[in-house]
Amino acid sequence: MCSFTKNWYEAIHLKLEIPGVEAKDLDVKVTENAVSVSGERKSETKTQDKGVTKSEFHYGKFQRVIPLPARIQNTNVTAEYKDGILNLTLPKTEAEKNKVVKVNLDQTAA
Repeated sequence: MCSFTKNWYEAIHLKLEIPGVEAKDLDVKVTENAVSVSGERKSETKTQDKGVTKSEFHYGKFQRVIPLPARIQNTNVTAEYKDGILNLTLPKTEAEKNKVVKVNLDQTAA
């Protein structure tokens, strides 16, 4: 999910939900055009009932590449990971901040 805030023209704010993964198990790479997030989920549950111990293990690797709508300064990215939520602030390049696009309105459509 990508969310824009009041300074959306300055930076792209990317919010990713990654529950059940510790920060040390995440690998985040940023280029000028995309963000790559990969990692591995590792979980183990143990239950004891009437003297019987039951253990379950869940492992799985994942990777996601998210293309960005504008070029960014990948050397100035900031990140925060808390409670399974990864928040990235990706500052746009100066050229992207200053880009102006003319929008044509079609007067014939009604």
